[in-house]
Amino acid sequence: MDSRTKRRISADALSSLAHRALGSHVREAVELADGFANAVWKLVLDDGRHVVLKLSPPPDLDQLTYERDLLRMEAAAYAHAADAGVPVANLLKAGFDDPVLGGDYLVMTVLDGTPWNQAELDDAAQAALRYELGGHLARLNGVTGDVYGYPHNGLTGATWREAYLRMTGALLDDAVRYQGTPLPRPVAELRALLEGASEALDEVTTPHLVHFDVWAGNVFLDLNAAPSIQAIIDHERAFWGDPLAELITPTIFNEIEEDDPLLAGYRAVRPLELTPGAHRRLDLYRAYLYLILLVENGPRQYPEEEYAPLRDRAMSSLVKVLDRLDG
Repeated sequence: MDSRTKRRISADALSSLAHRALGSHVREAVELADGFANAVWKLVLDDGRHVVLKLSPPPDLDQLTYERDLLRMEAAAYAHAADAGVPVANLLKAGFDDPVLGGDYLVMTVLDGTPWNQAELDDAAQAALRYELGGHLARLNGVTGDVYGYPHNGLTGATWREAYLRMTGALLDDAVRYQGTPLPRPVAELRALLEGASEALDEVTTPHLVHFDVWAGNVFLDLNAAPSIQAIIDHERAFWGDPLAELITPTIFNEIEEDDPLLAGYRAVRPLELTPGAHRRLDLYRAYLYLILLVENGPRQYPEEEYAPLRDRAMSSLVKVLDRLDG
């Protein structure tokens, strides 16, 4: 989707950046349009290598508070995921504060698989893949850290409740900053509601790595034989928090069902119990995701005809979640 946050760059600047990063100029370049925030390019280099280049937004462009320096968290998440045995693209180079670009970039190997949302699969294959995905997410969530939240931009806390309230508070501050952001209740009421429900977060006592953006478009499949997961991509929204939050994006706009193969695959690797307290935490994480989907249009300014269906679904889903938390 087109977005104002996607950096525009000339062919010469793109080639120069590739040379600084990898020592080779660009022979061919194609922009990949599927992402929502960062500009992503598929490059063929003069030395024959095929790579993917991801560019941060321009440094002078206003962004949501949690989006500052996202590529730094993504770089760290790629390393942690690989160490945990989770399939990811190979990160070739991470450049931070590039003196010419004036921002950050990542260079990764090209995946030759098919995005899950573009694959035609029968029900049995879908179920097998969800089981496999559950295991990968459990391994990713097994990685633990030292602080809750987003350490790359300072939205952190000594407890998960403190970090969550800082994260949601910053997002609501952004909603105020971008006047006209559609929300189902006044910002002050939303703050009070989330804070009042946040006691359930005290059940979380260790920071775990959470991808928090595992929708079908961010999962690449190998379809050469029996379908399998080739890689999980786009770790830029990752944070340190509650592993339970990982269930939100693979089931976006829906509830968690006990017979979902995703849960069975997850539980084959690490325990996961959906207690009443867990369901309350899940609603807090749903609220956070739906708020992101509503507030992020402030800086990104998506094309209305493309964004409207997503905005409407996020709004209706947020209303349901808030009603449950309020009740």
